[in-house]
Amino acid sequence: MTPHILVDADACPVKDEIYQVAYRTGVAVVIVSNSHLRVPDHPLIRRVVVSDGFDAADDWIAAAADRAAIVVTADILLADRCIKAGATVIAPNGKPFTASGIGAAVATRAIMADLRAGGEQLGGPAPFAKTDRSRFLQALDTAIVRLKRAGQV
Repeated sequence: MTPHILVDADACPVKDEIYQVAYRTGVAVVIVSNSHLRVPDHPLIRRVVVSDGFDAADDWIAAAADRAAIVVTADILLADRCIKAGATVIAPNGKPFTASGIGAAVATRAIMADLRAGGEQLGGPAPFAKTDRSRFLQALDTAIVRLKRAGQV
């Protein structure tokens, strides 16, 4: 198995960074979205457009996730599915989702959803910053090196 990057792309703010890392490391990238997104014309980059059905992109990514996959997503439930498949999962802000922390993240997500459903006015995530991009690039590089060194692929 060869390392590859699966991107939950519809709202991903770090696609350009992913392309740069792919070119430098030779790791293939699959951009998965519900709509047609412009991607570079490069042999390492592949675009998959799924139906606009609920969770269609998530379902495609989860089915493709394996021990050699690095999944880039902010979706906690998708991260949980991919971790269970053995994938490395990184949020666009560079924070890793881990097997030890995903349960708490899923529980927190459920609590926040309940509060919002009850009419609570909650703030959203912090604005995306340059430090998030830097942290993401470092996390992606680290994940690729780890996969290559571990001999998993």
